[in-house]
Amino acid sequence: MRATKQMSKIGFLWPFLLLFLLLLVISVVSHSRNIVCVSSYGTESYSRMSFFGIDGLDSDFGSLGVPWCRSKHGRTVEWTSKDLLQGLEEFVPIYETRPIKNNMYGMGFDHSFGLWFIARWLKPDLMIESGAFKGHSTWVLRQAMPDAQILSLTPRHPEKYLKKGPAYVDPNCTYFAGKDFIDFGSVDWESVMKKYGITDLNRVLVFFDDHQNELKRLKQALKAGFRHLVFEDNYDTGTGDHYSLRQICDQFYIRGGGHSCFADSDEARIRTKRKKFWEKAVDIEELCGPGEAWWGVRGQMRDDFNHSNKAISYAEHFQNSRFVESVLDVYWELPPVAGPSLTHQTRYDPARVQTPLVEDGRFGFFQRLGLTRLETSVFNGYTQMVYLEISQPGS
Repeated sequence: MRATKQMSKIGFLWPFLLLFLLLLVISVVSHSRNIVCVSSYGTESYSRMSFFGIDGLDSDFGSLGVPWCRSKHGRTVEWTSKDLLQGLEEFVPIYETRPIKNNMYGMGFDHSFGLWFIARWLKPDLMIESGAFKGHSTWVLRQAMPDAQILSLTPRHPEKYLKKGPAYVDPNCTYFAGKDFIDFGSVDWESVMKKYGITDLNRVLVFFDDHQNELKRLKQALKAGFRHLVFEDNYDTGTGDHYSLRQICDQFYIRGGGHSCFADSDEARIRTKRKKFWEKAVDIEELCGPGEAWWGVRGQMRDDFNHSNKAISYAEHFQNSRFVESVLDVYWELPPVAGPSLTHQTRYDPARVQTPLVEDGRFGFFQRLGLTRLETSVFNGYTQMVYLEISQPGS
């Protein structure tokens, strides 16, 4: 009776009030669902959630900028996110058969998938790898192209690792290793291509996992006439043991690029907070060297596992970027396979990374792809693997 009297007082307004109450209930339910999705993080992740907000894990990707090298004509790769997801579903059971289960200091799942997908898509007649370690990358290339020729340049032959544990030696791969090792930049590639009957260098894929200055490797590959390159460790600015494409293209004129060394800047405050959550996050003190030099690693161009480094000016760093743009037809960074609430990775900072293929909150999809069957440690090796297509300047 009281409700009836109240309804008579508000008259025609009561349907609108009911609609408002309904929307309020929906909003509460929606927020409670979001909290459940994020809760897989555990206690530590709750602190992350309280810092970033309920939706922070979703919107956090790329919030500190993702500098993307500019190509000559604005081209991009042919494949789509749908192609990548289809490939991911196919690759998971392949990855589970890998001979090296614990590939510490080598490629994890994300980059293994990226290399396999790129090789399978391009279908090269010859694959060259510079840096093989225990042979995991050789195995990945072989799964992608069972009948293609592989040349492996690596200081230590993978068979040497067999004495201490799992390794992979491909019976149909030609190894330039041990006493026969030749650095990529010293090979007479014209003679090698003749020997293997390769007449179209567009049918060659070169994979670098040798921790060398990527600008140097880019120029060597360009000189040899190769067009399709993959760099495994494309380190972010302020990190890594060699000068990378990501570092080179981290410029003020590029969207998401450039940095401020001002201690009270917004970037400094954000980086300080993020350092608490992500192992590879870099704060301003780590990012900036003498004279507020933030490019490369504290103003240095590192090379050869950081056994060699050279201080460079910002002007030189800028010119390096312009050169890369002059030869770049396509630049594409592999996105992470899945968000950190799914993979439980704690190393790379999502704020410097593009949106993953499987976004946070999509646990059902993550599970259907078979990714829950993998150890969480295999997701900790993401360093912005990059695919390039290059050609001579002016072409």
